[in-house]
Amino acid sequence: MLTDYDVEHTVFEASDRIGGNWAFGNPNGHSSAYRSLHIDTSKHQLSFRDFPMPPDYPDFPHHTQIKQYLEDYAEAFGLNRNIEFENGVVHAARLPGGGWELDTQRSGTRRFDLLVVANGHHWDPRYPDFPGEFSGIEMHAHHYIDINTPHDFTGKRILVVGLGNSAADIAVELSSKALQNTLTLSTRSGAWIVPKYYFGKPADKFYRTSPHIPLSWQRKALQVMMPLAGRPEEFGLPTPNHKFFEAHPTQSLDLPLRLGSGDVIPKPNIARLDGDTVHFDDGTSADFDIIIYATGYNITFPFFDEDFISAPDNRIDLYKRMFYPGIDDLVFHGFAQATPTLFPFVESQARLVGAYAVGNYRLPPVEQMRRVIDDDMALYTGHMLDRPRHTQQLDYFVYEHNMRTKELPAGLVRARQQGPPRWAGVGVTPSTTTTEASA
Repeated sequence: MLTDYDVEHTVFEASDRIGGNWAFGNPNGHSSAYRSLHIDTSKHQLSFRDFPMPPDYPDFPHHTQIKQYLEDYAEAFGLNRNIEFENGVVHAARLPGGGWELDTQRSGTRRFDLLVVANGHHWDPRYPDFPGEFSGIEMHAHHYIDINTPHDFTGKRILVVGLGNSAADIAVELSSKALQNTLTLSTRSGAWIVPKYYFGKPADKFYRTSPHIPLSWQRKALQVMMPLAGRPEEFGLPTPNHKFFEAHPTQSLDLPLRLGSGDVIPKPNIARLDGDTVHFDDGTSADFDIIIYATGYNITFPFFDEDFISAPDNRIDLYKRMFYPGIDDLVFHGFAQATPTLFPFVESQARLVGAYAVGNYRLPPVEQMRRVIDDDMALYTGHMLDRPRHTQQLDYFVYEHNMRTKELPAGLVRARQQGPPRWAGVGVTPSTTTTEASA
């Protein structure tokens, strides 16, 4: 979008390649992709609007195909020329009169008018804190690669903690009888398991919420239908302590089969650790060699001073999940668990970033921003379990509709009334399409 608007901008990338989480083995150490990883969202929901995924891609592409798709996107729109590779931001400080001073890895100090933070939120592993100590190997799913890396995962007693998509994938992979493992899956609150296919089609092809009907009504309709796919306790999992869509569901074709085949042993939450023995809340215990914590990630901004901006317990109050009230030259991009799709969500936010950079959008007053933040949190997460993984949940279809039909037009009206922000360069008139700014 910045390129389309002819906005002078620089992208600081710590790695030597694009792709972020989808760059398997990314030398920056932040990719959580494992060798067998496939996307959980079908290509039909995941594609950017102006760049569909290739028709020969499968419904659920492998991570190598997602990486190639991103590379093709960057090449098609000439984006690489603005990226400074292996030059991450070490520290970002806001200047007294506005604007930013950035200390970078290899080009010293640089100054910019507008800062867009898009460093992702699936790279800083979050570990649980259980009583006691474990004498075996403890690791996070972030570091799992395959059955041989970073450890030998054959002939072992393995405990996977968590019940998200990564936990399900890893549990299925390591529970194959060919590996001669004993695989146990521990979950605190249970989860609803949804299939990836309905009637021979990707299940998310049938999923589309309406911005014109209260989300609470739509959730109730889905909650009535969900038991048709099977209740978790029928597979031996704990009964979820929440209704369907009150926590992020888990997509898996294979986990119910592995549970039903006895290859995966379900257990409730961990009560305490004692050497190589793990005690569970149901009073049972078992011995393990390896514990894999698939327990999510922290939202972290290592380049900001912690007392300036941070996200304790993954909570950060942003207007439209983008703007920190009171700091108008800072934009956050991509910080949400958007259901059911990520790339189009990022795309919808990028439209606003582009408009903001050229002065075709202005923010409302801070007091109004804070009221909207509270309203949006109630809309998107008010019904969900109070967990760090749910603080950034939102419904993509409602969000995108609001941004396109309400927020962008309202911001344009404010820009025409108030004039453009200081970095946009020139005033906004009804005929203005682009100006130059530095971001």
